[in-house]
Amino acid sequence: MKIEKDRVVRFHYAVAEAGQAPVESSKDGGEPLAILFGRGQIIPGLEKAMEGHEAGDSFKASVPAAEAYGERREGMIQRVPKKHFGEMRLEPGMQVVVNTNFGPRAVTVDKVGLTTVDIDLNHPMAGKDLEFDIEIVEVREASEEELAHGHVHGEGGHQH
Repeated sequence: MKIEKDRVVRFHYAVAEAGQAPVESSKDGGEPLAILFGRGQIIPGLEKAMEGHEAGDSFKASVPAAEAYGERREGMIQRVPKKHFGEMRLEPGMQVVVNTNFGPRAVTVDKVGLTTVDIDLNHPMAGKDLEFDIEIVEVREASEEELAHGHVHGEGGHQH
């Protein structure tokens, strides 16, 4: 069965900045990622590269920054009171997750002062061309419930 919109896809991945070592991988004993394909649950460039593949396929995909996490945007530094980070020992370049009005968000510490912390709200991978190593584990029809809920249920997916 080929990957197309509204099918459930389970896959292993490794991702690296172009020309670098992988920064994240599910391949070494991790669980495959499960998505409802065509619903924007992964970056657009990876979704394009996966379309038409089927279970058992392994392939590499190069995704330019514009089709991954976007280009870096200037003016995305925000000053936050240091107290919001508790006892965390912060250093420039460190990546942390902060709670926002839109849910948790990964940010990069830009500068640490005595009472404030400057954080960069750009996604840590913004402006970076990425390389993926993909192994498709399973492709199946989504259930009516999965389609209605907009996410995968069961193994690798959401449990209700």
